[in-house]
Amino acid sequence: MYEITVQKTFSAAHTLDIGSEREELHGHNFKVEATIASEELNGDGLVLDFRVLKQWVSAILEELDHTFLNDRAPFRDTSPTSEHIARFIYDNLEKNAAPLGLNVSSVAVWESEGSKATYTTSRCGS
Repeated sequence: MYEITVQKTFSAAHTLDIGSEREELHGHNFKVEATIASEELNGDGLVLDFRVLKQWVSAILEELDHTFLNDRAPFRDTSPTSEHIARFIYDNLEKNAAPLGLNVSSVAVWESEGSKATYTTSRCGS
């Protein structure tokens, strides 16, 4: 299996309900790491041109950058946790990757230097 990974950033604010308490409005400079995989390389010896993957990720993050995430359509009824943000990005990347026979391996979202959430369809214990 071959994989390629790109990292991009975006800035946004959110508030979360954790337990019975609502956090204060706050923001993050999120870092996103997106990984695409393929069993085979294309005719150029690539999974995908890094520039293409960067464009796909940038287009998705453009919808989130410098916004209040709770007001964005994907998160009006779903808490904008890093876990949900990772799933949102994953699902949107899949729309680009699947028609080309590529798989999204994982998407990781960092809220801070030491805190990240990852979404993948790999099964635990497999």
